[in-house]
Amino acid sequence: MVKFILGEKGAGKTKWLIDNANSEMEKGNGNIAFIDVDDDHIFTLNHNVRLINAMEFNIHNIESFYGFLCGIVGMDYDLEKVYVDSIYKKIDLDLDILEDLAKRLNVISEKYNTEFYINVDFVTKDIPESLKENSELIEVAGC
Repeated sequence: MVKFILGEKGAGKTKWLIDNANSEMEKGNGNIAFIDVDDDHIFTLNHNVRLINAMEFNIHNIESFYGFLCGIVGMDYDLEKVYVDSIYKKIDLDLDILEDLAKRLNVISEKYNTEFYINVDFVTKDIPESLKENSELIEVAGC
């Protein structure tokens, strides 16, 4: 399964990713990786969640990002969930790229039983029908 986490800036997408990663780790649901563009969340993540700074691995485009994700899954067959925060700040993730990425990651997800949660800088009205089943909207509390 691949889920794109949608929401306006400040809606709480990062908090949602962190809370879900921590919750899943507490449940003992396999290994979890949290991929970010920096190390800012090292103290907010459960110490058993593997924090990976993607920028240390020269991720500059969608192909290197996809290869990076495949490498992570290939190195840990017990990896059940991968949370990706803010990668859209470093690489282009337009809607065509997201559609292709969803298709490619769904193949990996099914083959290795790994779920991917990736926050993106879009809201539901921006997303085409083909991606809506792969999307979850996070809204600011009270909206």
